[in-house]
Amino acid sequence: MNANLEPEPNAPSARRKMSSLQQPGGGVKTLEEQMAVYAAYHRNRWNRLTHFIGVPAIIFAILIPMNWVSLGEGVTLAHVFLGAVLAYYFLLDVPLALATAVATGALFYAAKLAAGTGIASGWTWSGVFFVGGWIFQLVGHVFEGRKPALADNLFQIFIAPVFLVAELFFALGLKRDVLKKIEARMAG
Repeated sequence: MNANLEPEPNAPSARRKMSSLQQPGGGVKTLEEQMAVYAAYHRNRWNRLTHFIGVPAIIFAILIPMNWVSLGEGVTLAHVFLGAVLAYYFLLDVPLALATAVATGALFYAAKLAAGTGIASGWTWSGVFFVGGWIFQLVGHVFEGRKPALADNLFQIFIAPVFLVAELFFALGLKRDVLKKIEARMAG
């Protein structure tokens, strides 16, 4: 995203009254709608950079204890959680969902290995990465001069991974149509 993009007018108060997933008419919000809200809180490049460290660290951290919760037949809470979040991403955009699945798959595998080191070691890994990830993100919001998006809408925490993948796509010159729609929503 361009650093000079302005936030969507009245975004926090307008979005609090309805589901974070739904439009006023009841349909699922588009990728561009979700990302425009998230982007309004992440215009500063240093803030976005800290999120490229903090968000994966937090995902890794929460997947460790989720790997300990067996739901039977080799399925864990981590599988179900990632499956649900990725299913939503596939509703938004298939190529971004596929790329996000690769990234989160690597984090899942690393978290599974960390979970296999034992409870004490696993909680240590989880705690260090969880706290460290949040510190990185909060420092980023100091650069931004604005509170995190999840302070106004908790669901925005689930948009962060696909937003970061989209940022990589944009930097590579991919998904220009999506970027233009997001910029138009933020400008209007």
